[in-house]
Parts: sequence; structure tokens; C-alpha cells
Amino acid sequence: MIENENYIDYLNKTIFPPKEFNFTAIDLFAGCGGLSLGFESAGIKTIGYERMLDCCTTYKRNLHSDCNQVNITPETEFPNAQIVIGGPPCQPFSRRGKQTGKEDERNGFPAFISAIRRLNPKIWMCENVKGLPEQNEDYYKTILSEMRSLGYIVESKVFQLVNYDIPQNRERLVIVGHHGGFNFPESSNRKITAGEALGELAFQIPDDAIFLTPEQDVYIAKYEKASKCKNPRDLHLDRPARTLTCRNLAGATSDMHRIKLPDGRRRRISVREAARLQGFPDWFEFSGNMESQFTQIGNAVPPLFAYQLAKSISNYLMEN
Repeated sequence: MIENENYIDYLNKTIFPPKEFNFTAIDLFAGCGGLSLGFESAGIKTIGYERMLDCCTTYKRNLHSDCNQVNITPETEFPNAQIVIGGPPCQPFSRRGKQTGKEDERNGFPAFISAIRRLNPKIWMCENVKGLPEQNEDYYKTILSEMRSLGYIVESKVFQLVNYDIPQNRERLVIVGHHGGFNFPESSNRKITAGEALGELAFQIPDDAIFLTPEQDVYIAKYEKASKCKNPRDLHLDRPARTLTCRNLAGATSDMHRIKLPDGRRRRISVREAARLQGFPDWFEFSGNMESQFTQIGNAVPPLFAYQLAKSISNYLMEN
């Protein structure tokens, strides 16, 4: 819990892997390592598997283990581990996607379930889009049924991450398989604002700052009028941020995350600012060009939320 501690200090101190680990986890579809970083900070060593080169490079640059660059399939081989975690690709079920569902080749659940079946871990956990059970109920029930058939108690919960020390309104689905006695992390008693997360960065102009053009300002004004937007989509420092996505970070869209300066100019948020809003510590460095770095951040599980999940899993393993 943060209590009266400065949020930035708390983030940088908490999300920091120790020198020794108590357990080992396999992280499937690891991305840049947001989930793994939270688990390592909680004392659980991770081994990543991810197909994107920039993500693997970022992972290996910051974490205490390797990230295997592979296209994960139901036949991919993995070493033994007490824990399996991951974020099976969610494009087939995303609200913004085409929602082609289980037949989409980007669906990572068959590979994730296959890994559980073969490794038989003591506990497993996966994270996905909120829309999976809402918009694909039949397939969601099929997934849960397959997971339960492997001998696990399967529980799921939709988390509002703003209640777990993440300074943005982000909702994610978490599914856990265990053998009894697991407890999800408890919510905190406060909400972190974007201003608390960004601190002095919000009032600075980085060397690589990208300012909105007059044409973009006009386009955004038309978009907000047409969509009857009550509040401008600029970043409001007195409240949590909107959900960070690949689209509103990496793309120059009407919905992009931006900061309005005192002189009236608006600039897109920087990689470091996006990372803080996503719960990454300041020491974490991303690889690749700016678009790739924004995409990695938008796709990542916030490490500070992953840390809380990992503490619950570690407690479960210690007690069992």
C-alpha cells in the first residue's frame, strides 16, 4: 500500500527485482515483460516466450532471465515450472477488433491451455480483455471448461485497475487456476491521479516532444463536437488517465493521449510518461523506435498490478 508515500518513489522502489527468487514462472506471450516484471519484483523468477523481437530485446534488457523469441503454438516445448502465466493474444475478442473469435490464428488460448496440460503447474494465471466473457460467452465457457478438466479450481475476476494503484481507468480480466485456497489481491483505499504519476514530467518539454499541429487541433475539435464529448480528451492531472492502448499512444489519432501546456499548446505524452501511467518504474528501458515502444507499453500488463497478483500467488504457494 502507498499510504502517504510519494507515488513515484513507491513505484520505483516496489517494482525492482530482488537478488534471489523463491519460485519460477513461465510467461507466455510475454510482450515487453510487464507481467514478468511484477512477478520478479515479488520474488518469482520468470522465463519469457514472445514472438516480437523488440519485445524480447526489452525483456532481456530489464529482467533477470531470457526471453525466447518464438511463435508460440500448442506444440511449443517449455521447461518445468511451478507457475504458468501469460496474456494470450486478445485481438480475436477485442472491442475494437473484428471479433473473429476462436478460429482466428491470433487466438493464444489453445497454446496456453496446452502448456498447462503438459506442465501441470501448481498454479497458473492469465490476463485478457474484459470483453472476452461479455461478447464471446460460448467460447469463454468452453475455455473455462477445458481449464477445469485439467484438475484445477478455475476462478475469474474483472479488475478495475484504478483501484489497484494504477493511475488510469483500465479494466482487465484475470483467470486463475489453483487447487484451493487462492485469494485475489485486495483493492487499495485510494486512486492515483495522472498528476501524481507524472509529477514534474507533466510540466516539462522533452527534447523529442511532438506537438499537435493546428490542423490536428481543428480535427480534434470537430471530433469532440461530433461525439458530444463533455470533457476534452486531454490528460487531466487531477484524475486518473483514460485507458492506455496501442492506438491512442502510438497513433496520431483524435483520441491520442496528450498534455495541454499553460501556453495553450498540446503535446503528445512521452514514452516515459506513458510508462509511468502504465505502472513501469523509471529505470525500465524500452527497445525499438518510438512507435514500437508505445506499442509495447500499450500492450503490457501494468507491472504494479502484476506485482499484486504475484504476491497473492506467492502467498498461495507458501501456504500450500
